[in-house]
Amino acid sequence: MAEEKKRDRGLWFREMKSEMKKVVWPDRKTVAKNTGTVLLCSLVIGACIWIFDFVASTAVEMILNAFGA
Repeated sequence: MAEEKKRDRGLWFREMKSEMKKVVWPDRKTVAKNTGTVLLCSLVIGACIWIFDFVASTAVEMILNAFGA
C-alpha cells in the first residue's frame, strides 16, 4: 500500500512538471499592465463603496434626527 502511494505521488509530480513546462508565462510588461489595472479597479470600487457608505450613514442620521431619536 505504501509503495503504491509513493509511485502515485511520483507520477503526480512528473505529470505536474510536464504540465508546468506547457505554461506560457507573461512578460514583465504584461504583468505590470495587469497589476495597474487591478489596482485602479480596486481604488474605483473602494471609492464607490466609501461614497455609498457616506451617503447611507448621512441619510440614516438625517432620518433619526428628523424623528427625534
